[in-house]
Formats: sequence, structure tokens, C-alpha cells
Amino acid sequence: METVVIVIHLMVVLALVLVVLLQRSEGGALGIGGGGGGGGGLMSSRGTANVLTRATAVLAVAFFATSLTLSLIAQNEEAPSSILDAAPASTDGAPVDGAPSGSGGILDQLRPQGEPSGPQVPAAQ
Repeated sequence: METVVIVIHLMVVLALVLVVLLQRSEGGALGIGGGGGGGGGLMSSRGTANVLTRATAVLAVAFFATSLTLSLIAQNEEAPSSILDAAPASTDGAPVDGAPSGSGGILDQLRPQGEPSGPQVPAAQ
């Protein structure tokens, strides 16, 4: 479910960027060069601007909807537990290689019990 929403979200993002880039900039020229006459036909500059504005609004709503859906999916999933909060799992209760007996650190959990802890030098042949 999450993968499907992510794919839809990415398609909406790409379409939104494309639609925004297709729009004509009107703010920087202070209304100069509006050209093309009045008219409200579909293929006039005003009609095209209306279509692009509506498409931008629809894609923006879709973007927010998919963003909220992804955040709700992530919130409802079981949160992974931190390895730092886990209690130490000691099998024999003895300290490993001179470590303090009450350390219970994360390295004690990760280190295999049968291997020495220091650097190993290969034996001479």
C-alpha cells in the first residue's frame, strides 16, 4: 500500500512541477506585454492560463492528500525499537575479557561470546 502511494505521489510531484513550469510568468513585467487580445476562448492566453491554474490547484490538492496519506501510513506502522534501549542479553552473566560486571553495553550484546575481544595476530608458520 505504501509503495503504491509513493509512486502516485512521485507522479503528482512531477506533473505539478511540469504544470508550474508551463505557466507564463506575469508578475515580473507589471502587466506589460499581456498581448493576444481579450477573449475567453480555450486556446487564447487567458483560456490556457485558466486550464493551467486549475490543473495546478488539482495537483496541489492531490499532493497534499498523498503527503497526508503517507504520513498516516508511517504513523500507523509499528515503530522499530532502538537497539540502545534494549536490555542486555547475557547468557552466563560473567564479564567478557575484563569488562566491568555491570556494564551491559551494546558492545557486549554484539560481541560473540566465543571469540576473543582484542586484535588477532596470525600464528607464525
